Amino acid sequence: MNAAPADQVRLLDLQALDTRLGQLAHRKESLPEHAELTGLGKDATGLRDLLVAARTEEGDTAREQTKAEQDVDQVRTRATRDQQRLDSGAVTSPKDLENLQREIASLAKRQGDLEDVVLEIMERRESAQSRVAELTERLGSVETRVAEVTERRDAAASGIDAETATVAKERAVVAGSVPDSLLALYEKLRAQRGGVGAARLYQRRCEGCQLELNITEANEVKAAKPDAVVRCENCGRILVRTSESGL
Repeated sequence: MNAAPADQVRLLDLQALDTRLGQLAHRKESLPEHAELTGLGKDATGLRDLLVAARTEEGDTAREQTKAEQDVDQVRTRATRDQQRLDSGAVTSPKDLENLQREIASLAKRQGDLEDVVLEIMERRESAQSRVAELTERLGSVETRVAEVTERRDAAASGIDAETATVAKERAVVAGSVPDSLLALYEKLRAQRGGVGAARLYQRRCEGCQLELNITEANEVKAAKPDAVVRCENCGRILVRTSESGL
C-alpha cells in the first residue's frame, strides 16, 4: 500500500487522539466513586436485610403482646366475677366457698405469671423497636452518602464526557483527511493491536512495541519509497517515518 508521507504522519495525530479517547474511557470507568458506590450498595443491602428482620421481630412481639394481654384480661375478668360471687354472699356452702377462694387465689397467681410474661414481651418489643430505629437511621445515612457520591460521580463523568466529545470531533476531522484505504488499514490494526494501529519510528525504535529495528529491518525501511506504507516486523503496526526515525 502507498500513501503520501503527509497522510501517514496524520496517522500519528489520529493515533494520539484515539489514545486520548481510550484514556478518557478508562478514566471514566475507573472513577473512584464506582468502587465507593459498590461498597455503599452492599452496606445498604445488608442494612435493609437487617431492618426487615428487625421489623418482623417487632411485628411478631406486638402480636405476642396483644395475645398475652388478652390472656391477662380473661383471667382478670374471671377473677373479678368470682370475687363478686364471693362478696355477694350467694355462695353459702363451706365447700363451695373454699373452692371459690382457692380458685380466686389460683387466678391471682395465674394473672401475676401472665403479667410477667407481658412485661418480658414488652421488653423484647422495645428492644426490637430500638433496633428498627437504629437500623433506619444507619440506612438513611448510607442512602444520603450514596446520593452524595452519585452526584460527585455524575459530575466527574459529565466533565469526562464533555472532553470526550471535543476529542471525538477533532478525531472526526483528522480521520476525514486520511485516505480511506490507509484509514481502513489503521482501524483494522488498531482493533487487533490493543488500540494502537500506527506508531512513530523514532531512532530506529518502534514506539508501538518499543523494540529497535535490527540492521536488516532498518535498511529495508530506509530503502522503501517515501510513499510506501511500511509495517513493524515485530508488532505489525504501521511505522510512520519522520526526520527523527534515525535511518
